[in-house]
Amino acid sequence: MGNTSIPAPSTPAPDVPQRGLHLAISGTYSSGKSTTTETLSMATGIPRTHALTSREILLDLVPGKQVQELSAMELTMLGLRRLEERIHNESGNGPFISDGSVIHEWIYGEARMRVGINPGANLLVRTAKNVAGLPVKRFYRQYMDAYGAVAKARAKRIYDAYVHLPVEFEMKADGHRPVSEPFRRMSDELLIETLKELEIPYHVVGGSVRERVERIVEIFGLPLVMPLDEAIERAGASVREATRVLEQDARFHQAQRVKSLRRRISYAMRF
Repeated sequence: MGNTSIPAPSTPAPDVPQRGLHLAISGTYSSGKSTTTETLSMATGIPRTHALTSREILLDLVPGKQVQELSAMELTMLGLRRLEERIHNESGNGPFISDGSVIHEWIYGEARMRVGINPGANLLVRTAKNVAGLPVKRFYRQYMDAYGAVAKARAKRIYDAYVHLPVEFEMKADGHRPVSEPFRRMSDELLIETLKELEIPYHVVGGSVRERVERIVEIFGLPLVMPLDEAIERAGASVREATRVLEQDARFHQAQRVKSLRRRISYAMRF
């Protein structure tokens, strides 16, 4: 095992409520939220909360589809399902470390309203979807505004602080994340803008998993209940195993199969 000591905080730790710290780890696609929160949870003993991933929800919600193939209505259902998950998992009385937060699904929906619901598609498909969506764009704009108001109000009530993980890693193009880098950057910028708007204390923490966890522990004065090397190793294995199990699911493979030309055109023309 390597050296796992953590330096004493250089500034006083933020006040922690009697119920314990409610900390949200923020960041957009492929920013390392899952590995960071899992490591931090194991190292400190603070429970980790999260919503099911989009892939996990889609296996039951709309089997055989990838996020890139969803209509606006299906994306709405996905966002609401993840919001339900977060509210349920964050309803306890004790401390928690949240992988993401209630504003994340709203942010992704808001970004899609700006760039199109399929940000990774080619220009022709994006144009077709924008035209198809003209009759309902006003409704979806109003819906996203209402969704945002609800999500922001809950974030103000439930989280004591945020830690934001900047975009530092390559994005895995697996069909379940938008493959547009500009979309990912826009989502990251919207997250930061929203944190400033909410006036919830937040810290931007980058670097390796070790560097991130060490810095978060320092900021909040958190005790360690497990050596950091061991937490990193266990967390990495846990995240890899969860991904392996999901990708072995037969319905996941069905979603990955090449669709017929007719079906691809049908998906492309739907809003």
